[in-house]
Amino acid sequence: MFKKMIDRKYSGLEDRLKIDCEKCSGLCCVALYCMKTDGFPANKEAGVPCQYLRTNFRCDIHAKLGSKNMRGCLAYDCFGAGQKVTQNCFPKVDWKSSPNLANGIFLVFQIVFQLHQMEWYLLEALSLTPDEHLKTDIESLISENERMTSLPSDEILHLNIEDYRSDVNRILKQLSEMITVSSDKKNRKDYFGHNFKHANLDRKDFSMALLIAANFEGCSLHGANFLGADMRDTNIKNTDLSSSVFLTQMQINSAKGNANTKLPYRISRPISWQEK
Repeated sequence: MFKKMIDRKYSGLEDRLKIDCEKCSGLCCVALYCMKTDGFPANKEAGVPCQYLRTNFRCDIHAKLGSKNMRGCLAYDCFGAGQKVTQNCFPKVDWKSSPNLANGIFLVFQIVFQLHQMEWYLLEALSLTPDEHLKTDIESLISENERMTSLPSDEILHLNIEDYRSDVNRILKQLSEMITVSSDKKNRKDYFGHNFKHANLDRKDFSMALLIAANFEGCSLHGANFLGADMRDTNIKNTDLSSSVFLTQMQINSAKGNANTKLPYRISRPISWQEK
């Protein structure tokens, strides 16, 4: 079950959910609220450009983010929302050339980000479920997601995505219960700094768990569920996560891995990891 690939008909969609900064107008560097304590250059209000954002929307210190310990910048991933909004929703204008539209652009970016994140999870859910009825429900949600993100920007601004989010969460919860097991009767979710080194954690449910600074080095994690888990500074060096489920690029970017860390095929190895 845990080694299935995304259906070929969704391969193009899967590619579109990967970040492509070259096609973006620097939206994450402007639209978001940032704090220096979270690994960003400085405290910054939403809607204010980062001090290092160039006029061409590139980062002036991108090559130095690792040495400057800009962990927040290194970890962030928009699930392709940045290029989607820049290229499709506002193809002829941007927040800098049309400041009167800036707030609307930023709001659309935040909505599309949420929808793309949910779509990322739905695509993986589709590859995992053996239930044909559940597959039909998932495909319907993917189609609805594509419809919403293809709407004109003014219509995206008026979307109420909470009912949709509830439907997605219901599907993900149902699937999580099907594919994972838990021996923890108290359903523990706080593993801050916990040492799991070399433990067998196959099919363990870590969804929404606090895994900050936890140690997973050398663990067996076949089918382990990391849906929504906080993996900042999680040690995954010398660990095989290739068949773990519901991991995102942002989670992996914020963790500590190395050249021996094995990742799911949908996830790229962070350039910030030391190759050792």
